[in-house]
Amino acid sequence: MRDPFRPPTGPLAALDLLAIGVSGPVIHVRLNRPAKRNALSDPLIRQLHTCFVNLPEEVRAAVISGEGDHFCAGLDLSELVERDVGSGVLHSRMWHAAFDAIQFGRVPVIAALHGAVVGGGLELAAACHIRIAEASAYYGLPEGQRGIFVGGGGSARIPRLMGVARMTDLMMTGRVYDAEEGLAVGLSQYRVADGEGVAKALALAERIAANAPMSNFAVMHALPRIADQSQSEGLFTESLMAAVAESTPDAQERLRAFLEGRAAKVIKSR
Repeated sequence: MRDPFRPPTGPLAALDLLAIGVSGPVIHVRLNRPAKRNALSDPLIRQLHTCFVNLPEEVRAAVISGEGDHFCAGLDLSELVERDVGSGVLHSRMWHAAFDAIQFGRVPVIAALHGAVVGGGLELAAACHIRIAEASAYYGLPEGQRGIFVGGGGSARIPRLMGVARMTDLMMTGRVYDAEEGLAVGLSQYRVADGEGVAKALALAERIAANAPMSNFAVMHALPRIADQSQSEGLFTESLMAAVAESTPDAQERLRAFLEGRAAKVIKSR
């Protein structure tokens, strides 16, 4: 039975735009601007960055979700002021830093998606490692209609999930995908009924938190980089990462447990 979620301490306690709870090795981070459909303001982006670079030491996995009826409706356009090129680049790089802290941080992150997953909200979801979509989830990239371009890492991450051609279609035409279409094209790995996304995400987070930390780290940090390398470079990187992972005391104990019949075997779940 999961321990009750408790409020965080230290730097995370001051983050008023996030509702944060910690239960054992799992942290649940909720975007907390429901009246604005959890639109991503600059203060919210900064708080996400602060959160993921200051995770409690005991945390081994994280869940991100949204309060209210939507996961995240994207950039808060009310804060989009006229910027020169230099300030525009710095603004985009602020988003990159925050989302890099999620994708290439210390722990795996699972997104529980419902309602709008639009624009910057889809960029945020794409920075997570696993995405669970409720039936109500829908995806869009309306930047083309707004006269802007993705700036939160979407051009680098989203095509890796759904392909350049599909992303081009979303941005140019304003097309919207529903939850089933999103699952089919790779925007999510799971599709659940409405109201079940967070429970599924927390269950997966608990399972992931039980993995060897170095194995999780290798999947988070090495796997996407290997995918970007040539085959020969990728295979060499794989060898180095495999040697590092299997040499840890944690891995050696887990391997002994399997060989001695103390660990569960892989079976197909019903």
